[in-house]
Amino acid sequence: MKRCSWTGDDPLLVEYHDKEWGVPLHDERKQFEFLSMEVMQCGLSWLTVLRKRENLRSAFDDFDINKVALYDEAKIEEIMKIEGIIHSPRKIRAIINNAKAFLRIQEESGSFSSYLWQFTDNKTVEYSGHADGSILIARNELSDTISKDLKSRGFSYLGSITVYSHLQAAGLINDHRDYCFRYHSSDENA
Repeated sequence: MKRCSWTGDDPLLVEYHDKEWGVPLHDERKQFEFLSMEVMQCGLSWLTVLRKRENLRSAFDDFDINKVALYDEAKIEEIMKIEGIIHSPRKIRAIINNAKAFLRIQEESGSFSSYLWQFTDNKTVEYSGHADGSILIARNELSDTISKDLKSRGFSYLGSITVYSHLQAAGLINDHRDYCFRYHSSDENA
């Protein structure tokens, strides 16, 4: 079975690619988890974050948005003592801040997924040249627009490159390579 080459042979990357990356995502908790993991990934490898994922889930109450939005300084100190996570107070504060902003979007739009998917007319987007690898980018006009809008709504640590990664992961952009077995399957789940 052929898959996108970035997975290499690492079982965590392979499982993430095969079961999650690029699958159109509409679940609110998963959206928040993915966004939070992207925040944690800033400056690190994705594999590092995946290896710490279970500990991050535990530290952030399984990414329960309502709970995370209520975290205070005492909770931040508690999280900082947990082994096996990324110990960055700035990133932890960003996740808490983003939970509050996430809830505001849910209140405005009915769901964060509805808000996010409206930018692509509720369709997975594929850009010319991505599938064959002739164009490799880390951000684009769509991620610039969404990042700017998220920042205007109070989100932090979600620049255009981080947002682009989230759009790939959440299936809004299909960046599977054309030889990958998931290339065509991602639009079946939309």
